[in-house]
Amino acid sequence: MSEWWTYRPSDFLLFAPRTYYRLFELYNAEIWPLQIIALSAGVTILVLARSRPAWGGRMIAALLAVCWLWVAWAFHWQRYATINWAANYFAAGFAMEALILIWIGVVRDRLQFDFTGSAMARIGAAMFAFALIIQPSIGLLFGREWRQIEVFGIAPDATVIATLGLLLAASRVRWIALPIPLLWCLLSGTTLWSMNAADAFILPIAAIVVSLLAFRRSAARRL
Repeated sequence: MSEWWTYRPSDFLLFAPRTYYRLFELYNAEIWPLQIIALSAGVTILVLARSRPAWGGRMIAALLAVCWLWVAWAFHWQRYATINWAANYFAAGFAMEALILIWIGVVRDRLQFDFTGSAMARIGAAMFAFALIIQPSIGLLFGREWRQIEVFGIAPDATVIATLGLLLAASRVRWIALPIPLLWCLLSGTTLWSMNAADAFILPIAAIVVSLLAFRRSAARRL
């Protein structure tokens, strides 16, 4: 038996990289044209976060919750679980995050967003725009086919980064909503790193930036 320190992360990977990317290709083909609806929801969130109507926080939280529920069921439960047994647990985590967003954002109306305020809010806005516009194209730069792109609202990574950006731009740090997205950044980043994916650094960096800024903001409020 080999010593444990001789193993590499790729030795624990349950599927080949091409199987993972093929999963997205089939997923995108099967749910078309929901990608257009998801991107429209993202644009709606962007407009609401900038215009800030009185009901905007509830609407944004509701749209985000729908996205998390969709990814939990349609991606993790229905598809990713066919190549990764842990995806059933991922589905439960994403569903739990959706419930958290519904509770604090829709029921209690405790999520108010502003993309035009502080520097931290602008960073959050940039992260959201990145997830909505740039991230789906990054895979193309690293050799993936356009049919394998990951779109906000239907793919986990883009949905998580967009959510972290919104939580960073919220009027207050809502710690209850952060652990699941941050944990996914670690899990997905590790998976991509195990596949030697060139974009494996994106989610861990997003998690580090959001964590540091959230702690800084909370500390500043105590002073």
